[in-house]
Amino acid sequence: VQLQASGGGLVQPGGSLRLSCATAGRSFSIGTMGWFRETPGKERAFVAAARWDGSSTNYDHSVKGRFTISRDTAKNTMYLQMNSVRPEDTAVYYCAATMKRLITSSRSASAQYDYWGQGTLVTVSS
Repeated sequence: VQLQASGGGLVQPGGSLRLSCATAGRSFSIGTMGWFRETPGKERAFVAAARWDGSSTNYDHSVKGRFTISRDTAKNTMYLQMNSVRPEDTAVYYCAATMKRLITSSRSASAQYDYWGQGTLVTVSS
C-alpha cells in the first residue's frame, strides 16, 4: 500500500484546512487508518484514527471536537478535516495505515501502522 499526503499549508488561527491521503495498491485491504503529527524535538504523536469501514473513530484529546477523520472508499482517499486550528497544531502531519483492524486502545501507537505517507506541513500562524 502506498500513501500520498497532501493539503498542508499556512492557515490562520481559527481557520480550517483539509488534509488528504491518497492510497494505492491493496487499499481495499486496509483495516485501520490514522493521522499522526510531528514537531521538531518531539516524538510522532497520535491525532486521529478510524476503521477503514468507518465503523469507529477516535481522537487525541487535544483535537477532539475540532478535527474529523473520514474516508472516501470510491476515491481510496482518507481525510483529516481541521477546524478551529491553533498555533500548537503546527506540525508535519503523516497519514498511516495497517491491514489490522485495531481496537481503540491500540490505534494511538505508531508502531501498529505498517504504511506511512511522506508528511505534509501545516503551519498555523497569523
